[in-house]
Amino acid sequence: MNADERRYENTQDFKILDVQNLDVNYGGIQALKKINLTINKGEVVTLIGANGAGKTTTLRAISKIVHPLRGEIIYSGRNITRRQPHEVVKLGIAHCPEGRRVLAKQTVFDNLLLGAYIRSDQVEIKADIQRQFELFPRLLQRRNQLAGTLSGGEQQMLAIARALMSRPQLLLLDEPSLGLAPAIVKEIFAIIENLRATGVTILLVEQNANLALQIADRGYVLEAGSITLTGAASELISDERVKKAYLG
Repeated sequence: MNADERRYENTQDFKILDVQNLDVNYGGIQALKKINLTINKGEVVTLIGANGAGKTTTLRAISKIVHPLRGEIIYSGRNITRRQPHEVVKLGIAHCPEGRRVLAKQTVFDNLLLGAYIRSDQVEIKADIQRQFELFPRLLQRRNQLAGTLSGGEQQMLAIARALMSRPQLLLLDEPSLGLAPAIVKEIFAIIENLRATGVTILLVEQNANLALQIADRGYVLEAGSITLTGAASELISDERVKKAYLG
């Protein structure tokens, strides 16, 4: 552990994630500009903003699907800015992407097994699969069904369960309610609250800003790749600027 890592580890107000001055380019287009955000252990923090604001890119930069042009990403006292995606998963970050991305031609059970690909503790893996079935009873009913034949809500449940199979300390959730019926959205958000209660820290990108702010501790507003507003979720949900732009 280098001096910078020790400095972050010894910070009194421990941050599980500290993103500093992050710039990300897609070709000649700057997608993120000087992004600074922090997440404390056990929090739910939400990113809200219009389509194209940079929310998904922020998650992809943290999970190392894309690499930043400038800036640093500090996770649990480690600088992970130049790490590879599989290394980040091993360190305790799981990314549940927009659009679910389940393996359509594999069964529910096999999708869950693949979520634990970094692990070798077979007994505990089996126990964790049973925990996912307890958290998502519908998946137990469909354990031998091909993931591509599940409903949209069931695929979202599978995507979250698969991410949890790596035993993450930080879960990145990208648009979990996208395209789902209101009753299923309510169920998904109840699951997110349940996860927070078990100690999982969550960074949530969500099109339904009102729902996201209702369950989050804090929030950041992204506009055109820059953070323009931040604060407690209870403050943002009553902020006139946020109401006008995102809450309808």
